[in-house]
Amino acid sequence: MADGEEKLLATVQNIVQTLGSSDTMTEDILKVFCNYDGRLSLDKLYAARSAAAAAAAGGGGGGGGGEEHSMPASPPLPSQPAAAAVSAAGARPPVTSMERTVRTLDRQISQFVAMDGLIWAVSADADTFLEAVDDLIGTVQELDAAGTNRALLDRADELLSRCMARLEDEFRALIERPDDAAPVVPTGFGSDWSDDEEDFGSGDGYLDEPTPIAKPVTDYDVVIDALSPGSIANVRQIARRMVDAGFGRECAEAYAAARRSFVDESVARLGVRPRTTEEVHASPWEELEFHIARWIPAFNMVFRILIPSERRLCDRVFDGLAPFGDLAFIAAVRTQVLQLISFGDAISTSSRAPERLFRVVDMYEAVRDLLPDLDPVFSDPYSAALRAEVSAVCNTLGSSIKGIFMELENLIRRDPARVAAPGGGIHPITRYVMNYLRAACGSRQTLEEVMEGDFGANGGASVAVDPVRPTSSLAVHIAWIMDVLHKNLDTKSKLYRDLSLACIFLMNNGKYIIQKVTDSELGVLLGDEWIKQMTTRVRRWSMDYQRTTWGKVMTVLQTGDPGIGGIPTKAMLQKLRMFNTYFEEIYAAQSEWVVADDQLRVDIRAAVEDSVMPVYASLIAKLKSSPETGRDLYIKYTPEDVEAHIQHLFEGAPK
Repeated sequence: MADGEEKLLATVQNIVQTLGSSDTMTEDILKVFCNYDGRLSLDKLYAARSAAAAAAAGGGGGGGGGEEHSMPASPPLPSQPAAAAVSAAGARPPVTSMERTVRTLDRQISQFVAMDGLIWAVSADADTFLEAVDDLIGTVQELDAAGTNRALLDRADELLSRCMARLEDEFRALIERPDDAAPVVPTGFGSDWSDDEEDFGSGDGYLDEPTPIAKPVTDYDVVIDALSPGSIANVRQIARRMVDAGFGRECAEAYAAARRSFVDESVARLGVRPRTTEEVHASPWEELEFHIARWIPAFNMVFRILIPSERRLCDRVFDGLAPFGDLAFIAAVRTQVLQLISFGDAISTSSRAPERLFRVVDMYEAVRDLLPDLDPVFSDPYSAALRAEVSAVCNTLGSSIKGIFMELENLIRRDPARVAAPGGGIHPITRYVMNYLRAACGSRQTLEEVMEGDFGANGGASVAVDPVRPTSSLAVHIAWIMDVLHKNLDTKSKLYRDLSLACIFLMNNGKYIIQKVTDSELGVLLGDEWIKQMTTRVRRWSMDYQRTTWGKVMTVLQTGDPGIGGIPTKAMLQKLRMFNTYFEEIYAAQSEWVVADDQLRVDIRAAVEDSVMPVYASLIAKLKSSPETGRDLYIKYTPEDVEAHIQHLFEGAPK
């Protein structure tokens, strides 16, 4: 029985010598014989090869006794990289089981690496490939731990590198073209997905839809599931192997490269494109307003839907593989995040013309309100820098708001006193400033926050606003602006040669300011005391008007104390003629003047009537009762005529 087995081994050796032109072919032939005859094994065949090689080296090729030894000794097969050096006589050491394992894995993996199509297109191929990858990783780790066969370890490492390169290609393909893979129901993943489907899913056929692209929405309580559960399971399997093999960073980079195109396309579809700071600064404000109107919803869309969705997907793919999931996430979204932030920075450092305030406030509020939601998304150390960048742009926008708001002071100071407002009406600077401040106070909470210097300090939470707070930074600043405006108007009033018209101008503008303050948040900020002081000013200007306009008229109409006897009739007639002249002059001029506020106009007319009509009616009555005038008395303006003329004053058109 032993002789038969020896003959069989010798025959196999002869066949191997004849046909085995390479290490791989030799091992294949040996395996075929092992599978054919149960008496054979790889260990026995390798031992026989080694004995034959040793005999050939020791006997110089001389023949021995029996027939079974008449067969020429088999020469050593081609050199094996992982084996030890052959002895000086040409003998080869025995092939170890670890070498056979590496060779076997090389054949298996090389077949998959050389495939033209996607390995994951056939689930059975993917399973076989992953099993071979697991064996290779274990083999490399075992060889590395043993440290006794460096050549074999290098060969295994080279095979592992080729294997990881193919896995990386498969990884990117599964992310970019998930429909190319065979459908897989991932183990242990279905329950998690079904819960999410109820929250985020669509309806029938959701998994068959192409990768969704972000679009502008108003409801930000949405999550984009870009990959199906099966695709996530597939790429997670690959990611785990790459991390186990020490290729975690390469895996993260591959993931980022695959997802970055999706993020870039999504942002592009929102109408936002990269712009340099120089380009922003050189653009006209009308164009920038258009871009800001797109930027704000795009910013919310990206940071409230797109980026959280990417974080969610990344966490699923790299579940339990920290920190590579964090690295992959930040690499995938960083470019677009910085692009959006850079536009905000460019706007905040551009011109601080007052008209830009409202759009910059909108940008600031969008960023500020977002900050609390970023904490769970950018919670890892790798994305903390991006979180800081978003916070920084919030600060720069806040500083810009403060600068723009303060620029209003300079605008008022620089407004030249060249041309007086027609008819003493409301000056354009008054309308501009008051409407500007009133509109700005629509964002009072934000302005309070900015003026206090707490840029986004409350993270978008509601700031407690004291309803009676005339000493806040914003209130003090607005009061200062009002004082600057008052001084500017006082300077402009000096353009009028007629002091009466200067008083009308100041009254008109003062009354307009009071109206704008009392029916808005400005009243809360400036306080009741400020409004009382402004009302007193308007009353004083009204008294100044009465004195400068009607003072000489009142002097003319004085007829003395009736108890003393009064003045002669001739003198009274002279006074009447003087009154007619003065009154006609006043009426001709002041009927063209303007008092914009209806109530103020009524009050001024009433004050004129109260002072003029009693003394004028008394003069007319005395003249009519005088025997010297008799029937020849000519009265050009009856008291009713005077009163009617007074009622036509300040209508802005000559009568």
